[in-house]
Amino acid sequence: MHAQLGHSAGSAPVQSVLVANRGEIARRVFATCRSLGIDTVAVFSDADANSPHVRDADAAVHLPGNSSSETYLQGELVIAAATAAGADAIHPGYGFLSENAEFARRVQDAGLTWIGPPTKAIELMGSKVESKKMMADAGVPVLTQLDPASITEDELPVLIKASAGGGGRGMRIVRDMGVLESEIEAAQRESLSAFGDSTVFCERYIETGRHIEVQVMADRHGTVWTVGERECSIQRRHQKVVEEAPSPLVERIDGMRERLFEAARLATEAIGYEGAGTVEFLADERGNFFFLEMNTRLQVEHPVTECTTGLDLVALQISVAAGEALPADQPSTRGHSIEVRLYAEDPSQDWRPQSGALHRFEIPGQQFTVLDRTGIRVDSGVASGSVVGVHYDPMLAKVISFAPTRDQAANLLAKSLQKATIHGLLTNRDLLVNILKHPAFLSGDTDTAFFDTHGLDVLAQPITSGRALELSALAAALADAATNRRNARVNKGLPSGWRNLPSRPQRKTYSDITVEYTLGRYGLKTDLDGVSLVENTPTQVTLDDNKIRRTFKVAQYGHDVFVDSALGPVRLTRAPRFVDPTEEVALGSLLAPMPGSVVRVAAAQGDAVAAGQPILWLEAMKMEHTVTAPADGIVAELNVVAGQQVEVGQVLAVVTASAESEGENA
Repeated sequence: MHAQLGHSAGSAPVQSVLVANRGEIARRVFATCRSLGIDTVAVFSDADANSPHVRDADAAVHLPGNSSSETYLQGELVIAAATAAGADAIHPGYGFLSENAEFARRVQDAGLTWIGPPTKAIELMGSKVESKKMMADAGVPVLTQLDPASITEDELPVLIKASAGGGGRGMRIVRDMGVLESEIEAAQRESLSAFGDSTVFCERYIETGRHIEVQVMADRHGTVWTVGERECSIQRRHQKVVEEAPSPLVERIDGMRERLFEAARLATEAIGYEGAGTVEFLADERGNFFFLEMNTRLQVEHPVTECTTGLDLVALQISVAAGEALPADQPSTRGHSIEVRLYAEDPSQDWRPQSGALHRFEIPGQQFTVLDRTGIRVDSGVASGSVVGVHYDPMLAKVISFAPTRDQAANLLAKSLQKATIHGLLTNRDLLVNILKHPAFLSGDTDTAFFDTHGLDVLAQPITSGRALELSALAAALADAATNRRNARVNKGLPSGWRNLPSRPQRKTYSDITVEYTLGRYGLKTDLDGVSLVENTPTQVTLDDNKIRRTFKVAQYGHDVFVDSALGPVRLTRAPRFVDPTEEVALGSLLAPMPGSVVRVAAAQGDAVAAGQPILWLEAMKMEHTVTAPADGIVAELNVVAGQQVEVGQVLAVVTASAESEGENA
């Protein structure tokens, strides 16, 4: 279902759109433009030269450099690219320059259509400090802001937030007065790096709130739609992980939706807003809510609203920017939609981002489509063969389900993630599946403390374990045997390890499991009862498991082995037969978990440190990552300085046990 917009006098249809962004959101906007017959232009950095969004566009313009500050944040370069490529409009996507009023003004000064809100509205909402004062005056409930210089112990915990941006960057929770100053400084650095503005502010932190937001769409003729609410309470580092529409909390509390919509409407009208925007609130379990911020752009999680309304929000953005009018009656909602953000990261290691090659990436579903029936939508910025670098956010895709009920949507999404083929980088797939299957999630009990309440260590556990893992590892070993058989110069046709007489079993060791088996005249013998071999090739193994036939697809990339089956995905790492002594590092070595830049060093060689004490901070993918002492001891080596670029695995420092700690452990 698409809303029919009426033309207004003097409206100018858009003919060619440049998207001032990259990855998934650029591809999303291009998809709608194609459906409307609008030409598309991409911009790309050195690092993104082979990105799918470049191939998707009708034309692409190179922005020299790698970092966002050199490329996607350079407004004049982006406008020049639009002019050179013949675009007559710019869509900013989200992040980067999407909420930069000066950029919006320059776009319009260049004679281009700005597919976004008026510059005045961006300015009013651009400062979260001033915007809250305005919302309070408009009758929207707000949380009281705190002056960082006068915060007292009684006001803890507090939340430090970047005034100029979102996405979790420049945000810190502080529960100890002793670290308030250093955390404000860290938030300022992160905000400056991500948004070009170091301004931060503080407010009381509500430990177990619910993050509820309302999608709005407004035109220049005075019509304001409140297009349903979303709940985005499950977050990590203040970045959303799971989003859904409608909100389970709002569904449960009588009258809350009407009050939310009225507050969102007041906020929208107070600033003379036009286009797509989101009014965000923090709510408690009783249905009380407080204004957080208004995002003057399209949100990452907009697909769940599209699926539950049938609207193409990007098409509406383009139409409203061209001066067209919204119908007076806003659309109704139906069904339930859930979105998860699939990241290249390791949740079990403090959400450590991953970089490197993505060998295969296949998630069955419709790409960038507004679903009108039960199904899966995939909005992805990568494809098989993509390389995930260190310069940008490590999100691989948004995977979205739509179904008549919430339970159906959750089950469908979990199954689709399990069946996805993801070879190469570590991802948060297992975490997402475990969330979707968790009883608390299924009951709608999803506040911002979800990971603390239910244990990140539990939620990040592999989804394939027990016998399923053992069968998958056996399949990997048998596929490897088939590879050896194919490559053998003699005895071709015989299985690796095949013996006419009884002999010792073949052994294959992986990082987490060891497989032993024999292949002889009587077939496969293994410790797994009831398992027999039907067929094994280098890429596929079929086993009979107690009369149930199962097929395993096996792919090998160096030491990494990926096994996909109906039992679930398994990643294995083959243990090397021999360890290269030059690859060993000293006990207590602190290795760089990712490529990045050292932004601060807090210790010196010879310092005594305690377990968990910060040694230094790395910046990668626009976030700061703390490197801490693994145990009490002495900093025996410190091999880096602030500003230095480091590679993954590089030894940053070495902490050796002190005489006191050695004595305690004797």
